[in-house]
Amino acid sequence: MTEATATPPIVDRETFLRERRGLLAREKAHTREGDAIAAARRRLPMTEVDASATLVGEHGPVSLLEVFDDRDQLIAYKHMWHTGKGIAGQCEGCTASIFDVHDASYLNHRGVSFAVFCEGPWEEIVPFREFMGYTLPWYSMAGVEDLGVGPGLLDEPGNIACYLRIGERVFLTHETIGRGVETIMAQAHLLDLTVYGRQEVWEDSPAGWPQYRTYTWWAKDGRPVPQWTRPGAVRRDESAGDPAGHCCGQPASEPGQ
Repeated sequence: MTEATATPPIVDRETFLRERRGLLAREKAHTREGDAIAAARRRLPMTEVDASATLVGEHGPVSLLEVFDDRDQLIAYKHMWHTGKGIAGQCEGCTASIFDVHDASYLNHRGVSFAVFCEGPWEEIVPFREFMGYTLPWYSMAGVEDLGVGPGLLDEPGNIACYLRIGERVFLTHETIGRGVETIMAQAHLLDLTVYGRQEVWEDSPAGWPQYRTYTWWAKDGRPVPQWTRPGAVRRDESAGDPAGHCCGQPASEPGQ
């Protein structure tokens, strides 16, 4: 863990623009490759899931079909949950994944609903959702047997699942885990644009750049960073212990691909 002791070299405008344009060519190639991968993703096959699977939400038990809210597509973020650990003991990674998603207007405009499917019991989800200020729909998937609706077919918590509704049938069209979830981490991508990046040891940074333990950009004093901005945030009772395992199935050192 090191503080910053160096900065980029100072150059004239012409040199800066030349170097910047050189990197821009690589960025454009990266964007085009991303478009090609998205095109391949749109051609993936799909698999049917249980449209009648029961989740519990703000208005009680509902079927997966009802969660679509009369739209044809649904994106669900599968949120980890540490039962009995209270608000402060929940997953830093899952919080970082969804904290920037407070409005789904653009998704809705294209016929896509967005919801959070949480592993925890509804009675524990309610105070957490209220404390964090989340407004989009949350549902408890506790007890759901179909893995395509519940924790996920790729068997890794903290994932994103995409569904398509055809009449009364529902199909899983895509599922992503690990760093694929960074798609919705807006602030992570913004950090990547800055000179010091995420400031973590796994990054390839020049000597003298600030680098801290991996996954500390989303955690502070043992809890998700945004929690400290919430009214009434208090330090966690250490006697409660730490949640089992590392959040979101991420490794304890370098991020996976």
